[in-house]
Amino acid sequence: DTKLKQVLCKTVESLNSSGSFRVLVGVTGSVASLKLPALVDQLLQLPGVDVRVVTTEHAKHFYKHAEVAVKIYSDKDEWELWKERTDPVLHIELRRWADLLVIAPLDANTLGKISNGICDNLLTCVVRAWDTSRPLLFCPAMNTAMWLHPITAQQISRLKEFGYMEVPCISKKLVCGDEGKGAMAEVSTIISVVEQHLHKSKEKPEESQ
Repeated sequence: DTKLKQVLCKTVESLNSSGSFRVLVGVTGSVASLKLPALVDQLLQLPGVDVRVVTTEHAKHFYKHAEVAVKIYSDKDEWELWKERTDPVLHIELRRWADLLVIAPLDANTLGKISNGICDNLLTCVVRAWDTSRPLLFCPAMNTAMWLHPITAQQISRLKEFGYMEVPCISKKLVCGDEGKGAMAEVSTIISVVEQHLHKSKEKPEESQ
């Protein structure tokens, strides 16, 4: 029991932040997840930015945990953290912590879940509980044939109706060999969009967290 409590304390303590602008990166099961280490590294170069990551289980297939310079949370952490009524709920702690959520990449499966309000893992629970006065950026990434399916445009439109902001995918030769639209936006593009929100936050008067 003592060991378990120590693990729980470390999980919550890792949300202590030295940065003045806190970015939560969501990563899902697209091959573009292999860009996670580069995305995190470049976010950390922005002045005053602190970063944490929430991963889906399928996303873990595409990146090496050791190459990501910040704490990564997964479904396992949510369930290990909560044992009784007085324990913190991780997806609520994360949505309180973050000033901005960027889902990069957002795969077709998670796009479908979020557009329909499904919250069956840590990331989708954070999204469902998200404070929409704070920016949520999403960076779609999928095969061109999946992108061209009529439901994709409907689901993207639904997310925009929720107030979420799209960082549009781009056309290129995909890992599967197909050429066309569906590749995640370049890391540099995602960084520049986050940077815009960082500057906006500096223009606002300080709010209590």
